[in-house]
Amino acid sequence: MEEKKNINMSINEGDSFYAHELSVNFNPMQFILDFKNITPRIDARSQEGMVINLKHNVIMIDPYHAKEISKLLGQMLERYEKEFGKIEKPKALSKAEKKGSKNKDVDDSPTYFG
Repeated sequence: MEEKKNINMSINEGDSFYAHELSVNFNPMQFILDFKNITPRIDARSQEGMVINLKHNVIMIDPYHAKEISKLLGQMLERYEKEFGKIEKPKALSKAEKKGSKNKDVDDSPTYFG
């Protein structure tokens, strides 16, 4: 009679992460996706003023998988737009860009740093 072996598996699902920014870099062997979450913290009781909390989640993938992710994301965007309508730039962002282009000497575009 064959002996059955039990396999115990532990899955670490990680924390949910909202990314405000993404930078993408590459080298000959991989693409590096650096997802960033920037959150300003202000504590009126503190002498330090504002504290910027920056979290990173970095994903490294080979070029073939980067291309497959790009293809999948394109397909999902098409499905989303068929179901919910065309994705457009938020009006507030367009307004901020127009405001910033009026005075080229002063950068008053939205920023997490005040």
